[in-house]
Amino acid sequence: MNVLLVEDNVLLGDAVRDHIAADGHSVDWCLNLAQATEAAGTGKYGVILLDLRLPDGNGLTLLKTLRTQENSVPVIILTAHDQTSDQIEGLRSGADDFLVKPFGLSELSRRMKAANKH
Repeated sequence: MNVLLVEDNVLLGDAVRDHIAADGHSVDWCLNLAQATEAAGTGKYGVILLDLRLPDGNGLTLLKTLRTQENSVPVIILTAHDQTSDQIEGLRSGADDFLVKPFGLSELSRRMKAANKH
C-alpha cells in the first residue's frame, strides 16, 4: 500500500515512516500542507496519515478539500489535540480515524489495516 504521511515533527515522522516501511508499505512524507495537498491530489495513496498542526496551515483544510472532491481515500488524523471537540471536528470533516499523540506504532498499523478495508 502507498501511504502519505503528513507530519512536520521530524523525530515522529522518522519513526512512523520507518515503521510503515518495515510493514512493507511505501511511504511519501510531506512536512507541510502545501506539499501534502499536491501529493494527495495524485490519488495514488491507500491511506493518508494527517497531522493537524502544520507550519503552513491546518490539516483539516486538506481533509475537507479531499472530501469536497469526492476523494474517499482513508484518512487517519495523528495529532496532539486530545480534546473531544477536536476529534468530533476531524470525524465530521471526513476522517476515518483519529489517533492522539503519543500513540503506539503497532496501534497505528492496526488502524491503517482497518481503514484500508473500508
